[in-house]
Amino acid sequence: MSTTAPLPSRRTLLRGAGGASIAAASGAVLADPADASEKRRKKKKYYRPGRFAATPLLSVQERHLANRFSYGITAELADEIRSAGGHLAWFEQQLATAYDGSADNLCDWWPDLHRDALDLYQRNASRTRAGWEVMADYGRRSLIRRVTSPRQVLEVMTEFWENHFHVPANADNVYTFRAEYGELIRQHALGRVEDLLRAAVLHPAMTFYLGAYASTKLHPNENLGRELLELHTVGLGNYTEDDVKNSARILTGYRIDAYKTWAVSYQPSVHWTGPVQVMGFSDPNTDADGQAVTGRYLSYLAHHPAMARRIATKLGRYFVSDDPPESLITRLAAIYLDHDTAIVPVLQALVRSAEFGAAVDLKVRDADEDIIAAYRLLGVEIAEPISASSAANLINWQVSALGLAPFSWPRPDGQPVDNASWATPSRALASMAQHWGLVGGWWPKEAVSYPTPSSWMPRRGNLLFRDLVDHLSRLLLHRESTEDLLRACCLAVELEPTTLVSPSSDLFRWRWPRLAAAIVDSPDFYVR
Repeated sequence: MSTTAPLPSRRTLLRGAGGASIAAASGAVLADPADASEKRRKKKKYYRPGRFAATPLLSVQERHLANRFSYGITAELADEIRSAGGHLAWFEQQLATAYDGSADNLCDWWPDLHRDALDLYQRNASRTRAGWEVMADYGRRSLIRRVTSPRQVLEVMTEFWENHFHVPANADNVYTFRAEYGELIRQHALGRVEDLLRAAVLHPAMTFYLGAYASTKLHPNENLGRELLELHTVGLGNYTEDDVKNSARILTGYRIDAYKTWAVSYQPSVHWTGPVQVMGFSDPNTDADGQAVTGRYLSYLAHHPAMARRIATKLGRYFVSDDPPESLITRLAAIYLDHDTAIVPVLQALVRSAEFGAAVDLKVRDADEDIIAAYRLLGVEIAEPISASSAANLINWQVSALGLAPFSWPRPDGQPVDNASWATPSRALASMAQHWGLVGGWWPKEAVSYPTPSSWMPRRGNLLFRDLVDHLSRLLLHRESTEDLLRACCLAVELEPTTLVSPSSDLFRWRWPRLAAAIVDSPDFYVR
């Protein structure tokens, strides 16, 4: 007869019928749960983050507003917020000084952006310089303006409106008017939406892109009339096909002498006359010159409650969350209407709302914001370009590598701003590749300057590595370091949390890119 003790049943093991009895039955020695807990405690203590309080931090709400209404919190921007007396005071200063001239001519390094439509077209036709190259210049200037501008709120709102009234820079022959169009958007970005609507919809870049420049009373082109309703103002579900037809009829008369002189004009002879009705708007439309009825029509749309909700919703999705609370949308829409479509009171209410305050870290940076923030936070300074290999020219391709070149979304609805569109593995890998070139100072190399690695060391002599990580986290992420971040940094550079580092340490010679990348590629970098 065997004297071997019977093995416990699977049911007994799964029930956990006493650790000691299982160990005795199987002959195994199990770890004491108390020992495992102690090991975890020691490991957690080992990676306890440093706290380098000498590098100050903004409050969570200050960081939140600055991240949403800037392209990255630099040390200079943080100082501006403190000097202003806090984030709300800084925001008011930004609104009040948007057009003081200090940011108008930033990085104005591409002369083709100042050529008129005919000149650009002839240069393209003669193969002197292609239109797509000029549009790449426009993307470059816009990106670097966002990197360097002291008027961060203005630049953010310019991008918001250029996306709302989207005209793809790479659409056929739009390059003739596109740079001028972007400047017009920027001029109205913090004004009345009614004025912006009129300026954008009737600009030759828009009328050319959507075919209204060739629309006549005999053959009205419905594209602009439809997108005006669907995308620019009231949205789907608020109009009929008859409304679209009358919208197109109202907009006839705006002409471009395309492919010839490129002269822009209004021609009453091609304006459709007769009664028109679009939703609640009606007009006898008897005057051959339809510019006045167009103005009345656009004013009606700008003040329509559905337009107010559409703008409030888009602001909520852009600055709060992908699914902004209904309570916020309702309040912002009412403020929009109460203030004659002025956008500043709406923004003031938005940033003071409880819904905005509760939305910390709920938005993901898109391609533009990612590259711009990397340049700003890493202190990379871009100089006037001297060749195609200069940083000012390559930044356009850096953004493109993340999935979408500036202003290149192919449809008139504007590029996605939801998190799902930008939170993909391919985007993360592309971002890491671009960050790696920047943190190492390897690419771009021309007409650009990078801080020396040792310049990131606080002026306090030697420092524990865990405290250095906290210092860098405060500078690059504007957050205290965490256990996970410290662990990642230790693994990246093969140093212990308690390793003493100095400005002459090899950390700042050959290990630096790995340390900087570990921080810039942390999840906290990708949220704004």
